[in-house]
Amino acid sequence: MPPPTKTTNPTAMSASPLVLVDGSSYLYRAFHVPNLQKLTSSSGAPTGAIHGVLNMVNRLLTDFAPELIAVVFDAPGKTFRDAIYPDYKAHRPPMPDELRAQIEPAIAAIEALGIRVLRIPGVEADDVIGTLATLATQAGMRTVISTTDKDMTQLVNSSVELLNTMDDRRLDERGVRERYGVVPGQMIDYLALVGDSSDNIPGVPGVGPKTATKWLADYATLDNIVRHADEIGGKVGAGLRAAIPHLPLYKQLVTIKCDVDLPLGPADLRRESVDEARLRGVLAPLDMHGFLRRMGAAEPPPPPTSTPTQRAEPPSYATVFTPEELGGWLKKIEAAELVALDTETTSLSYMDAELVGLSLCVAPGIAAYIPVAHSYAGAPEQLARDVVLKKLRPWLESAQHAKLGHHLKYDAHVLRNHGIELAGIAHDSMLESYVLNSTASRHDMDSLAAKYLGIKTTKFEDVAGKGAKQLRFDEVDVATASAYAAEDADVTFRLHAHLWPKLRAIPELERVYTEIERPLIDVLRKMEYTGVMVDTAMLARQSAELAGAMTAAEQAAHKAAGGPFNIGSPKQLQEVLYERLKLPVLGKTPTGQPSTAEDVLAELAEKYDLPRSVLEYRTLAKLKSTYTDKLPREVNARTGRIHTSYHQAVTATGRLSSSDPNLQNIPIRTPEGRRIRQAFVAAPGRRLIAADYSQIELRIMAHLSADARLLESFKEELDVHRATAAEVFSVPREAVTSEQRRAAKAINFGLMYGMSAFGLARELKIERGEAQAYVDLYFERYPGVKAFMERTRKLAREQGYVTTVFGRRLYLPDINARNVQLRQYAERSAINAPMQGTAADIIKRAMLEVERWIGRERVAAQLIMQVHDELVLEVEASAAAAAARALTAIMEKAADLAVPLKVKAGIGSNWDEAH
Repeated sequence: MPPPTKTTNPTAMSASPLVLVDGSSYLYRAFHVPNLQKLTSSSGAPTGAIHGVLNMVNRLLTDFAPELIAVVFDAPGKTFRDAIYPDYKAHRPPMPDELRAQIEPAIAAIEALGIRVLRIPGVEADDVIGTLATLATQAGMRTVISTTDKDMTQLVNSSVELLNTMDDRRLDERGVRERYGVVPGQMIDYLALVGDSSDNIPGVPGVGPKTATKWLADYATLDNIVRHADEIGGKVGAGLRAAIPHLPLYKQLVTIKCDVDLPLGPADLRRESVDEARLRGVLAPLDMHGFLRRMGAAEPPPPPTSTPTQRAEPPSYATVFTPEELGGWLKKIEAAELVALDTETTSLSYMDAELVGLSLCVAPGIAAYIPVAHSYAGAPEQLARDVVLKKLRPWLESAQHAKLGHHLKYDAHVLRNHGIELAGIAHDSMLESYVLNSTASRHDMDSLAAKYLGIKTTKFEDVAGKGAKQLRFDEVDVATASAYAAEDADVTFRLHAHLWPKLRAIPELERVYTEIERPLIDVLRKMEYTGVMVDTAMLARQSAELAGAMTAAEQAAHKAAGGPFNIGSPKQLQEVLYERLKLPVLGKTPTGQPSTAEDVLAELAEKYDLPRSVLEYRTLAKLKSTYTDKLPREVNARTGRIHTSYHQAVTATGRLSSSDPNLQNIPIRTPEGRRIRQAFVAAPGRRLIAADYSQIELRIMAHLSADARLLESFKEELDVHRATAAEVFSVPREAVTSEQRRAAKAINFGLMYGMSAFGLARELKIERGEAQAYVDLYFERYPGVKAFMERTRKLAREQGYVTTVFGRRLYLPDINARNVQLRQYAERSAINAPMQGTAADIIKRAMLEVERWIGRERVAAQLIMQVHDELVLEVEASAAAAAARALTAIMEKAADLAVPLKVKAGIGSNWDEAH
């Protein structure tokens, strides 16, 4: 096909168009331009993508002088496409840290240029642009979309054209036809046929651009192609017929949503004047003085300084091969006040990992690697692992010798696998970063080195390769491994030197780190290593029973539908629900088709049998695939137990998370879900104790708000939801109905999570006006809660963060965002985060005290799980009753609040029985 035509002179066009910039596509495109990839600041921070995007934006300003312009980026988090197709973009690797680090500076610089930046949660940048372009067309405006994304061609019409500023090519209606062989109105069908490997959309097997173009020339539409599928022969025809059930989904995925509920319209995108001071503040530290000069925002360069840049010369690291060299390093670490320690292993699984080598750093740039098990052909002779560990054991197990690491819990596990109990954990740079600011960055070493030190570190993939050909670390060349491993220890030391003074400067954060997070490392390591026993035979029986129940639900669905259909096919379900049974359409897909999403089915299920059976089938299928089938595969062959990983530095609020498996999501609300908990069992002769905080976040709300009525409810140990219902509905407590209590519970928790009157109306299935009346009456009866919320929002806007009762800071980077949705989400988080964060701090404090009690009293008990506001212990059967009483007392004393903490503890042979 001929290439698309070049852009005409924009000054020859009529009135200045609305310019919409696909910021996400340009960031990725600029990041992968070889010449731009090399660009960094003097501190080592990557800047190539920022250069590329800003140059492109400046070109648009020069060529079009637009009065109306916006740059649109993908918002963090999942979108509706992930909900309807879990494999959407699932194969994509995580965003490179070098690119992630450039997003916020790029956005800040664009905003300083007076240009509106949009990031709308739940949808992609394409959808926001499509909606704005549609609104502009309806208003009689011309639109230029600056993008490199071919999916945008479906938006082209007589008043919308695409422009690729990187290669100066445009696509109007004629350009789309010349480039792709189809008209813009056929692009959705074209994309559904050919698929999109970058988004993990398969398309029709064997169908490429030529075949898709030919079929659309012959049959005009995808629906018509499907109707004539039997006429198409060969393998490609067979592939088409096999793909027919999936094509509606593919079409839905590639269709740009043009009806996004936006907080503004095209007329609100007027460009403002350049904020030169802010632009300098963003770009000058990145050494982007050329761009500042072009924008007229440059200042004279500062006088030269003699301060050396960090790591101007790469340090020289030692590799320890001989007993004499090992002896020399033993003297260094025994004499050092603090030593950074890092292990290299055969596996990321802490239960399976074996030591390959160990690196040590005693001061910035002074580090060494001790290889002990590199086993590739031609590997140099190394000191024996047992010999090295025997020499290091006294130091490793000494509480008097201070150790530093980055995610040191993993290294402690590795050493435990070799019979060494690591002691003297003084610092962990991952946790220092997390406590300092949980949302400022990811807390892996590479991200933190780039953010805080301006250092581009060597990554594991750089030394071991990627994918199927990736080497185990024991297969990596020792010289390469040594440089990589010693750098890890060195960077850890430097990170601590940077972060620790910042923490010490804020006493509240220093206490959170030293009194909660750091001592919790060893508690979590012991929990992980102990693990939890599951009854795999019971899980197998449950899988079989779930399979039978799924069959019964499917048969019930077929009966309700009046005949068989593929219950897993959204298209067939859609046809049965809305064409065969003529059920009311309560929601639509982005393409305008009647929806089969879970919330729609749940509403229909209140009146109709078929959606009820479909929902039952889906619930059973998820339980089976996620739990009863999968959990037995997680059992460690050596211990016969499941060993999860608890993560301290993931959630923004301080709550622990877990993975492999995720124990935080074991279901409890349904009988089938509770049966899964029955498979979590105690060892013979032992019992499980499950102790759960009662309404902890509401109690924290009472403490923080100091609301007199709320405090009274808890101090008198009233049913707080019944008490709220009595206040809101103006009835005596004893006269509150179950429906009124349910509404009060929704109000209590909803307002705590920032629920609006609209959300409350949807939750209670009442009119919005009635829900607003409930909200107004609630705040009238609980003025302390209202005052707390207003005070917290104001404080968050002023200082950019809120705090927990114990001083943990929860930063809210979007609290003053111009984007209404991002700002409102941050405001809701400002209310909820102090409660979630305080609850997290309380249960962590309880875990620490429980572990001290076990050690002090030599109790025959072990902490084995932490799930939300619950602790689970495994204890000797004879000690269970006394342990449950002690555990309850410890947990209830974990914080001194204005209202008492209450804990419910139960004992059983399995987790469900203990509730």
